[in-house]
Amino acid sequence: MHWIAPSEKDTATAALEKRLWDAADQLRANSGLKAQEYSAPVLGLIFLLFADVRFAARRAELESAKSSTRRGSRVDDPAAYHAEGVLYLSPEARFVYLLNRPEAENIGVMVNEAMRAIEKHNPQLAGVLPKTYYLFDSPLLKQLLKKVSEIPSSMDYDAFGRIYEYFLGEFAMSEGQGGGEFYTPVSIVRLLTEVIEPYHGRILDPACGSGGMFVSSARFVAQHKQNPSAELSIHGIEKTDETGRLCRLNLAVHGLEGRIMHGGNVNSYYDDPHDATGNFDFVLANPPFNVNAVDKERLKDSVGPGRRFPFGLPRTDNANYLWIQLFYSALNERGRAGFVMANSASDARSSEQEIRRQLIESRTVDVMVAVGPNMFYTVTLPCTLWFFDKAKARLSPPSSPALLPKVEGGEEDLPLSRRILTERDGEGNVPNRADTVLFIDARHIYRQVDRAHRDWTPAQIGFMANLVRLWRGEALDYTLGGDEAREKIEEVFAAKSSDPAGLNGQEGHSAHALAAESPAPYGSSDEIEKLPSTFGRRAGDEGAVKHEGAGNVAYRDEAKEHPSPSGRRAGDEGAVKHEGAGNVAYSDIPGLCKAATLKEIEAQGWSLNPGRYVGVAPGEAISDEDFKVQLETLNEELELLNAQARELEATIAGNVAQILET
Repeated sequence: MHWIAPSEKDTATAALEKRLWDAADQLRANSGLKAQEYSAPVLGLIFLLFADVRFAARRAELESAKSSTRRGSRVDDPAAYHAEGVLYLSPEARFVYLLNRPEAENIGVMVNEAMRAIEKHNPQLAGVLPKTYYLFDSPLLKQLLKKVSEIPSSMDYDAFGRIYEYFLGEFAMSEGQGGGEFYTPVSIVRLLTEVIEPYHGRILDPACGSGGMFVSSARFVAQHKQNPSAELSIHGIEKTDETGRLCRLNLAVHGLEGRIMHGGNVNSYYDDPHDATGNFDFVLANPPFNVNAVDKERLKDSVGPGRRFPFGLPRTDNANYLWIQLFYSALNERGRAGFVMANSASDARSSEQEIRRQLIESRTVDVMVAVGPNMFYTVTLPCTLWFFDKAKARLSPPSSPALLPKVEGGEEDLPLSRRILTERDGEGNVPNRADTVLFIDARHIYRQVDRAHRDWTPAQIGFMANLVRLWRGEALDYTLGGDEAREKIEEVFAAKSSDPAGLNGQEGHSAHALAAESPAPYGSSDEIEKLPSTFGRRAGDEGAVKHEGAGNVAYRDEAKEHPSPSGRRAGDEGAVKHEGAGNVAYSDIPGLCKAATLKEIEAQGWSLNPGRYVGVAPGEAISDEDFKVQLETLNEELELLNAQARELEATIAGNVAQILET
């Protein structure tokens, strides 16, 4: 499916962000400082202004209370600020005080002292704030303070946070490859968040970078009219000390606190400072891809059921399946995870394939989303988003009872949106979602930001998130994406013309997908021509799954006419009705989405590559861009295989040499 959104015109906030960044970057160019030396201090000044605005608002409240009560004044009592989640700033730590210092004074030393004073009065920030302002000469620092002061104090707190995130993203681009280690683009993070729906509970990111996953989760909670600080318990691990401080600073800017372990040789492969196994409601992460040289000897005591690596250690020198198992094992019996992973992990062979088989058979793999190139600032390769849902395994018994999570408590303990998953129909049947995985091809859904970068609009994210909700049988939620996302859902899934996806011929939109590394269910145009037409099928036809309450939208059962790779047809078990989920019927849309059964996945060698299942829409051919993406992915896999071959050659040569020496 093609959905290429036009670049949006700058809003007032976006224009301010760009103006501030251009000014700050120009100052850096004239300073002689490297991007790495410049980023943390600039972010520290944005943080200081934000803290000052919140402090001033709380101080005004306390001043007002002082004039209307006989009780002693609490205007200068740090506890009176901390009680409302506000940082206390002593006079020398306030932004206005620093802004008014003459250039003749050593402003760098004064800003350093301000940061120390903030840490002294707010212990949760101890060791977090930057103190390298001595690197800046006073005129440069004075200009920076003036530029940051252009952020209106009347701006709401969320807008402050967005400016901070904007600067994080710009610094990630300016620092090149190193920037990708601490920053995940906001649109990727927002889709991860929308799909796992972290309304309440303990959340973990064991490769947390600058904390974007936590901020996005908090924003999700706030958009649903709840208090993030009360609903979320934040836990993170970051091996790089400086990046860990950035994370804690990012949380502070957004009024959040968390237990972030960083530096001091903390390493998620070997260390478990949060006692994670089975203890988290949500896991979100963008781990480093294809890491080698992990010392597996140090991991052997953590292998086996109920441990950090329940499915065994991969024999290949690649940490992707170590990360995947860490995410899986951290979840409790109802937990959800969403994470970014290299494309190669979806089809990896040998011991990694065996781990993947066990993972799939556990009924935990929920959704797989193929993401196109240029979505990240520092790499061009495509990637895949993985989603786990351990509650899904309860919908029908797995082939091995040992894989079924033990659940304490009843259905009423689940959030409403999750409870829908286990509701029965009139005959007591449960939806058979446990035996399927939803595959989405989102490689042709994007907005072209500039020549080298893409992202997703809120409407595109809302569309994909609600596509997942359709399949799960959950109530639709257009908090993100609004009417545009709603209209696109209706356009794609309710059309009754000869264009079932409702996309051909409009603004370049067409139902389209790349049959990736191996033959797809309907791999060639000749095969597609032979398939029966389903155009004009009506909502409510035999085999459709219906949901009440979300409007007259039909996600048609086209897969009834399109045989799957294993010969099994979607909907063979008949219709299932979910009260409260709306008049929405799920079916597969070639070129966009496919709910594949475990039998189909087994027939594909336990691959989790969406391209193997989603296929190509009728009448579509593989484009030049698709071919390029396919070639890049294959080249990535070839490089990994070549590296493994070189390691094997060295091992064999060493063994032969030992034999000859004896």
